Amino acid sequence: MPDFGFLDKAAIVSSSDISCVDKINPWRVCTVTQVEELKILVRMIPILVTVMINSVVTVQISTTFVEQGMVMKKSIGSFIIPPASLSSFEVVTGLVGIPLYDFFLIPIARRFTANDRGISPLQRISVGLFLSTLSMVSAAMVESKRLEIAKEYDLIHQNVEVPMSIIWLLPQYVLFGAGEVFWHVGYMEFFYDQAPDAMRSICLSFWLAMVSLGNYLTSFLLTIIALVTTTEGCPGWIPSNLNEGHLDRFFWLLAGLSLSNIMLFVCCAARYKWKIAF
Repeated sequence: MPDFGFLDKAAIVSSSDISCVDKINPWRVCTVTQVEELKILVRMIPILVTVMINSVVTVQISTTFVEQGMVMKKSIGSFIIPPASLSSFEVVTGLVGIPLYDFFLIPIARRFTANDRGISPLQRISVGLFLSTLSMVSAAMVESKRLEIAKEYDLIHQNVEVPMSIIWLLPQYVLFGAGEVFWHVGYMEFFYDQAPDAMRSICLSFWLAMVSLGNYLTSFLLTIIALVTTTEGCPGWIPSNLNEGHLDRFFWLLAGLSLSNIMLFVCCAARYKWKIAF
């Protein structure tokens, strides 16, 4: 990653400042510390962009995943499973995954990496992004099968449940929860560890701001998809009756977007210059 050496000029005292060196205007000349801190923030920008793209995938847990469950068989015997309740499996996966990671995966990884953390925060994030991508792939495959069943039972034009158990949605929730164990903690570790000492809270707020921007990006993406796919009387990918739509194509699109995000992240991570701790 570029060293941004041109920013060093901001710390050079010009000839006009030499005569009043004891009263240097802070708006004209920066300290070396300020310049180095700015370099750190600039280096973190590409990583922040990947947060925004990953948020597009994250928001599906409480939106399209729930809609997908609404048109699947929700009963197991006399017990009814509310689609929104499946997000609890994501939480449970996280609660189980974090201790497993701390007590089993880290000691094993230390033997190969000689890193006290097992793997670096950037490596941890990359694993999490990959698992999130697999979650989208799982959702797309389940939705493709659901639409096949809807066509087989001639339910395409009926806004009713398809005889396919909602249990088939569990893998995508579990995969996403496992991914969150890696990328969520990894991002926090990275921004807290790499941020300038006096700007750690601000850098963490930048991370949350990018999550918010990711939600706006999701809305923009859905608007574009609706405009493009509802031409000439077509119901579109995500109509009110999902049996007529192609939610699977939307999931495949997100899987491709997530894969592109991984490639961007790996390129940025490979070139990232770590902050030197003194």
